[in-house]
Amino acid sequence: MEGSVYQYYANVRTEPVEWLWYPYIPLGKLTVLQGDPGEGKSTFALNVVARITTGQPMPDGVPVKGKRVAIYQCAEDGIADTIKPRLQQAGADCERVAYIIDNDIALTLEDGRIETAIKDTHASVFIIDPIQAFIPPDADMQSATKMRSVLRKLANIADRNKCAVILIGHMNKGGSSKSLYRGLGSIDIAAIARSVLMISRDESRPDIRYMYPIKSSLAPGGPAIAFSFKEHGGIVWHGKYDLNTAELMDSITVKTTKRERARAKLVQLLEHEDRPAKEVYAGLADIGVGSRTVEKAKKELQVTTYRSGGSWYWSLPKPK
Repeated sequence: MEGSVYQYYANVRTEPVEWLWYPYIPLGKLTVLQGDPGEGKSTFALNVVARITTGQPMPDGVPVKGKRVAIYQCAEDGIADTIKPRLQQAGADCERVAYIIDNDIALTLEDGRIETAIKDTHASVFIIDPIQAFIPPDADMQSATKMRSVLRKLANIADRNKCAVILIGHMNKGGSSKSLYRGLGSIDIAAIARSVLMISRDESRPDIRYMYPIKSSLAPGGPAIAFSFKEHGGIVWHGKYDLNTAELMDSITVKTTKRERARAKLVQLLEHEDRPAKEVYAGLADIGVGSRTVEKAKKELQVTTYRSGGSWYWSLPKPK
């Protein structure tokens, strides 16, 4: 019906998930690449850019379909003296790597220039490095409501253009018992991302880093991939490793406050559906969080309540 606000799933044409790099980076979706400062996130990303722009296989041997275009947007390094030399060192085809000119007007995640650049270049991947530098002025990394809205718009851009959007970010200092919750501020970033990748180093061999998934919504999580840095720059790949990634994540976690745990658990419980208040309280009690802390976290996340069928339900704010 013309002008209808709904549609039946029977009328939806199914399609397979496409991948830039299976099973780590899906096309048309948000991927988060996170880790502590200095662990090699940017170097890793530039190596991926080099491979997709030249058609080389990925580090684990997965083939790349043709030579693709990438947009690499970095706020921490100079374009001429740092970024281009690093791209060249990685072996990228710089004729296929673009960036958005933002000398006069700072680029943010809500900027219309992002989709324009993706469309005009037919980019297969758009990389933001780091995400913290591109947060809109009226947003806060800890604000669930605003960040959910910002990231939902970015996810829609990725979907419309079948472009992988990779958000690189430094781990926050607050920490958590789970690396997923210790990520980039608001847990909504990890919630909306379809893939979350971690880079951390081997404590027993500090020269070795591992890239491994801590969230994989669209495929079984792939194995960890090890790499190290060459003496004068560049990456040496050491292949797949069958590691206990839970132990790796434990090695980089730190203690967190009960309220931080409560916020993370609330988002986890309410991300996909509203839940009865009794069920929410029970879920938080299981991780040792009391009702007073729950109420404070509820207020911070702007959780709303409503009555249905004789029970009270909790609901996260919906993105605008």
